[in-house]
Amino acid sequence: MPGRRTFLVGGGCTAFIKPRGTRTTEDVGDVYLQVPQSAQYEILQMGLEAATKALLDAGVTYDEIETAFVGYCYGDSTSGQVRDASFLVIHGLSAIQRALYNLGLTHIPIVNVNNNCSTGSAALYQANAAVKYGQAECAMALGFERMKPGSLSTNFPDRVPPGVLLGKRSHELEQEYLGENNGPGAPRMFDNGVQEYFMKYGGNVGHLAKIASKNHRHSLNNPYSQFRDGWSAEQVLASPKITKNLTKFMCSPTSDGAACCIVASEDFVHSHGLENQAIEIVAQSLGTDGVGTFENKSAMELIGYEMTRACTNKVFNEAGHKEGEGRDLVGVIELHDCFSANELITYPALGLCAPGEAHTLVDHGDNTYGGKYVVNPSGGLEAKGHPLGATGLGMHFYIMMQLRGWSGPMQVSGLFDTPDKRGKYGLVHNLGLGGAVVVSLLRRPEFYKEGGVDGRTRVGYNHAHECRPIAMKDVDKVKSKSASSYVLQHAKL
Repeated sequence: MPGRRTFLVGGGCTAFIKPRGTRTTEDVGDVYLQVPQSAQYEILQMGLEAATKALLDAGVTYDEIETAFVGYCYGDSTSGQVRDASFLVIHGLSAIQRALYNLGLTHIPIVNVNNNCSTGSAALYQANAAVKYGQAECAMALGFERMKPGSLSTNFPDRVPPGVLLGKRSHELEQEYLGENNGPGAPRMFDNGVQEYFMKYGGNVGHLAKIASKNHRHSLNNPYSQFRDGWSAEQVLASPKITKNLTKFMCSPTSDGAACCIVASEDFVHSHGLENQAIEIVAQSLGTDGVGTFENKSAMELIGYEMTRACTNKVFNEAGHKEGEGRDLVGVIELHDCFSANELITYPALGLCAPGEAHTLVDHGDNTYGGKYVVNPSGGLEAKGHPLGATGLGMHFYIMMQLRGWSGPMQVSGLFDTPDKRGKYGLVHNLGLGGAVVVSLLRRPEFYKEGGVDGRTRVGYNHAHECRPIAMKDVDKVKSKSASSYVLQHAKL
């Protein structure tokens, strides 16, 4: 069913930062009170910050949110309601972090989402569906994560992890035709995927270094970014080896962070005077693996190439384009570069180039400013960080701001130079192994008009390219009439 039109009307993001280390002790009495006050206030309410900024941006209070979907991978059940980004252990004491309950207890449905690295976009997919098919006029998607330093690992060592067959199949393909590899499981699988690309089509590790350097260069303009070093291709290549082809600076880091998007119907946009900032979700799809993932003996398919291709084709078809068409209308892209290897093979999966021409696209500079597309102007996962539950929502936040024209030094030029005045598409690609992929196609609506009071006025600055914390006075502007003073008195901002 086609449903009705839906729009992103609000967005907020926190800085993506290096995971905070944990400390333990056998004495778990009143140790939290023994921690210096400055350390106590380092326990940031990330989900509350992102949601508050999004509500301010949209000019609504939490009372107007009719349903919410909250994404995270490392947290207990109902963290979306009563915890913000799981918990941080300080001297052995779990510091509970309230998320949406800080904003109010309004009886709305709150659904907690865990879909690996595509968790944030999976939450947005459900919020969008709730509005698209008439369950709500305004819905929220919130994502957050607190992660451990180092490579990803399972939270449940007493059972077989769900991705074990993917890893097993990837190792088998090493023995069959890819050659020996080594390193942690996730980068090794993506390395195997790009090794297959190199063997089929050409290209080499130098192209991966160019991609990583491009993303780190982009991140210099993003104050939300975890890394702002601007490493050159030579520095990327010289960084420590992680797998056969991948170096440290080609890999996304573990991160803490949060992001939030608010979805609304067209009637809601007009009734609230949001024509000067609403960005249409023209089409969106969530897809999973097909049988070829395990049967086609392809390392590229094991890391999501085919499900990305199928999902992308579905999105462009839904937007009214024939098979393989519509990519010339794309101007800016945030794609899932968990490793530079994945960015390379995702170019043809999204239809940005023909199969086998991804490394040529890199050589021509068609993935950066001045080229055919600008890919990951935020710095991508490799530079801005990858807090799993927040990643996809952060991607949508950045593309929404690009299509508003608010992105300052990150702004992509020429996005609005089309005959119909609606401008080019913004494309979002968010991948989770195991597996799930979300692809979104965003665009300015035909009724978009600039001027007047907008989110920048309500937030108090241009949060598209300025990163500031919130204060309790900001929460007071957007909290529900039914907000609990008991809950709020425990908020640390």
